[in-house]
Amino acid sequence: MLSTLSLCLMALAVWKKRGAQGHLTPEKTGLKRDLDFFLASFAIAAVALFVPHESPAMRAMLAVVMVLIYFFYVMLTLKASAALVKDGHATEADTPMLLSRLGLPTHMGTILLQLGIGLVMLVLGAKGFIHGIEQAAPLIGISALVLSLMIVPVATELPEKVNSILWIRKHKDTLAFGNITGAMVFQGTLLPAIGVLLTPWAPVKEVLAGVIITLIAAAWLRFMLMRGQLRVWHLAVNGGLLCHLPKHCPDLTLYPTNPLGCN
Repeated sequence: MLSTLSLCLMALAVWKKRGAQGHLTPEKTGLKRDLDFFLASFAIAAVALFVPHESPAMRAMLAVVMVLIYFFYVMLTLKASAALVKDGHATEADTPMLLSRLGLPTHMGTILLQLGIGLVMLVLGAKGFIHGIEQAAPLIGISALVLSLMIVPVATELPEKVNSILWIRKHKDTLAFGNITGAMVFQGTLLPAIGVLLTPWAPVKEVLAGVIITLIAAAWLRFMLMRGQLRVWHLAVNGGLLCHLPKHCPDLTLYPTNPLGCN
């Protein structure tokens, strides 16, 4: 969803204003770093699909490598962030946080309180959402995995990615792309590492199709960036890849926690 639908929606948001040949101007070093780390880690996650469960040490090693990749990525990103802020790529909220609007003062205590409330609501909402998918899949007559591949990423990630649409309409292209590609790195490192260790993580065809399409979408964006410029229509190509995701597999074994589908 991140590498296909979200990028395509960004293109549609500025298509009328910038045109199909319009230029997109994110800060290139950060975008390149995000895509390089994602492609490397997600490729490792794909390889882990074919490592047999009789080789737990190998699977554990791959999971550790993915975790280390993410923390190395975080260190590099934090190191580069100060320079980006000085170059005008920072932003701030347009309105105060919710508790402040309700009359509470803005300080560390209320910030942590709102963070805690949000975290509790996130966990409860996620558990209810997963339960709903498990109940709905048999009624619809398709695999819960296929249903989750199509619904879960959109329902969980897409609302937050509206920020990217708002930012790119304001010509804050660096923030718009970073909001998506940074999430891709997280989804392609820590979550697959958990999946490799704690779930079946088997190469069923629907998961493989999702992996391949995701890698193609990210590699396409990386290739266009390597050429020196990004145009609006380049992101539309990413959206077209979404149409090739499989939609029917009534006999597919359920792997509800396989996070490869999140990208």
